[in-house]
Amino acid sequence: MSFKKVTYLALASLMISSAAFAQDAGLPKLSVNEELRAKLPESIRTAGKMISVNNGSFPPYEIVTGTELTGASADLTDAIGVVLGVKIAHETVGGLPALLAGINSGRYQFAFGPVGDFKSREEANDFVDWVQEFVVFSVQKGNPKGITSLDTACGKRIAVMAGGSAERVIQVQAEKCKTDGKGAIEVQSFTDQPSSILAVRSKRSDAFFSSQAPLTYFVSQANGQLELTGVGQKNGFEDLYQGAVVPKGSPLGPVLRDAVKLLMDNGTYAAIMKKWGLENNMIKEPGINLGGTLPK
Repeated sequence: MSFKKVTYLALASLMISSAAFAQDAGLPKLSVNEELRAKLPESIRTAGKMISVNNGSFPPYEIVTGTELTGASADLTDAIGVVLGVKIAHETVGGLPALLAGINSGRYQFAFGPVGDFKSREEANDFVDWVQEFVVFSVQKGNPKGITSLDTACGKRIAVMAGGSAERVIQVQAEKCKTDGKGAIEVQSFTDQPSSILAVRSKRSDAFFSSQAPLTYFVSQANGQLELTGVGQKNGFEDLYQGAVVPKGSPLGPVLRDAVKLLMDNGTYAAIMKKWGLENNMIKEPGINLGGTLPK
């Protein structure tokens, strides 16, 4: 069976199982907040819609099935659409660089993400942070390669998302491994999460280094084949905030922040996050450009 077909079947299984993972939550009744709607750029108010771009499945935040998006991010953007009185459509592109390029070209109004917020990225974009994240390893059950930290990744095959912050950290660690005279890291970059996790399950990769929330989800769906390691460690990162992305200086940024704040205050945010098992990633207040720096 081809790897492409295996990937498709794994995705299909993942999407079917996601229905059981996301239980119905009693959400507060929402209505248009005219004050927030008035703050939207005129072009968006006139069109009555926005396009939010994503770069593929990032469960349990974003689960892409064909042209349909489900997950915590989809639920939250639906709620934001109600509050702002606009329809929010979703489009998928391949990889983070394409996502950022599409936003900065004006093709898409924003990405709700969450996308990792770092000072280097803030040079070209603003981030409306609504979750805190951690970065860990997903490995085969029993951790046969003994990967528990960045230092123990030397000499191993490590899968990462192409263009993401974890890829940058692993590349820095790869150079450190060489300097320390240890085995080289084989950095394997993938454009989506399901392909990355499948590489570990099929033993083509020794570990997948990525955000803890989606990895926790994938481990729960792996029929006991996977486990997490490196939990509770910095793993090359400062406090890691993630959020929505808009063009630099866009007036949409503060509007999204205030909309998320409204959803936090009325309980919608907490209900949706708990629905998708993300209570450990919740923050008390949304903020703009809270991100730290990546290793150089």
